[in-house]
Amino acid sequence: MYAKRMERLGTETAFEVLARARELEKQGRDIVHLEIGEPDFDTPRFIGDAAVEALRDGYTHYGPSAGLPEVREVFADYIARTRGLSCGGEHVVVTPGAKPIIFFTMLACVEEGDEVIYPDPGFPIYESMVHFLGARPVPLKIREENGFSVDLDELRSLLTDRTRFLILNSPANPTGGVLERDAVEAIAEMVRDRNLWVLSDEIYSRILYEGTHQSIASLPGMQEKTIILDGHSKTYAMTGWRLGYGVMPTGLAAHVTRLMTNSNSCTNVFVQRAGMKAIQGPQGEVDTMVAEFRRRRDVIVDGLNAIPGMRCLSPKGAFYAFPSVKDLPLDSKTLARDLLDQGGVAVLSGTAFGAGGEGFLRFSYANSVDNIQKALGRISEFLQSRKLAPR
Repeated sequence: MYAKRMERLGTETAFEVLARARELEKQGRDIVHLEIGEPDFDTPRFIGDAAVEALRDGYTHYGPSAGLPEVREVFADYIARTRGLSCGGEHVVVTPGAKPIIFFTMLACVEEGDEVIYPDPGFPIYESMVHFLGARPVPLKIREENGFSVDLDELRSLLTDRTRFLILNSPANPTGGVLERDAVEAIAEMVRDRNLWVLSDEIYSRILYEGTHQSIASLPGMQEKTIILDGHSKTYAMTGWRLGYGVMPTGLAAHVTRLMTNSNSCTNVFVQRAGMKAIQGPQGEVDTMVAEFRRRRDVIVDGLNAIPGMRCLSPKGAFYAFPSVKDLPLDSKTLARDLLDQGGVAVLSGTAFGAGGEGFLRFSYANSVDNIQKALGRISEFLQSRKLAPR
């Protein structure tokens, strides 16, 4: 009855764990939510006001499949300024959330049997799309001992004549790792003359705690083979608005636009107008959010490192902690399940982000310091009550 390809389609475990946590809350349980990658801040007021103004001004009809021209120009100007590129609105396709950029660019560029290199552990939709398209998944292991950066020698060994797509994510979900400039330059040197595309997922580029964001697209010879993925969900606390975009060569943009026409027709136009104002408007609230994320990072990292059996590097970006639990006598999935069902703390198993995530948990610290401290206390109590001492 169903197409066989549906058996190859994965999911995003965070939403499944959230649903389970909501069920427990309906039963009267108190759950601390550290599972979902969603800022707990409200969307800045001026952005909401811009959406209301757009509605009143009649932005309630179809728009161009690639996005409103004025919005594409603003997004292109932002990318040009922040990445040091030369690009215009013709390079931008606006989508309902950033995930369609992953899906559409792979649909447009990857044939069955082509090889796609993606980070493992990494955002689960990368691997899901590779399998769905019938391409060959090639996981690039992201290891704690490398500070959750890319092992350049390993990447070099994985590149072949069949490699058509390389996915980079910095700052990264789930590890919080960041690619430094020397690593980005080394990767560009490896792939510059190869017949492949680079998808640079930069959705967390504004949530960076030290240094400056490095985009591989800004390096010589790379813009013409790089797709920059960005959006508003994380930076402006606009997850429910569903607004993302890709910046890419114009030939690919034309193909992605046709995929938009065939699937979504267009992205909600009053949301686009609000997203344009978000970039044009004051950025103080973004800075405030990042400062608060930094404070929460320090609290959760210190707290996790104080729990016997856990070890946590300090993330350099995004809002995720990815502690090792390899010294505890439970696998990651079982530990995450029991922490929710018995400990009242919703977290994700590292394996929700690929096989390379075994031995780790992912904590989203997009929650208050009070709730983070409550969660840390519950985790410690749970481990003690179960006598789960380090091996």
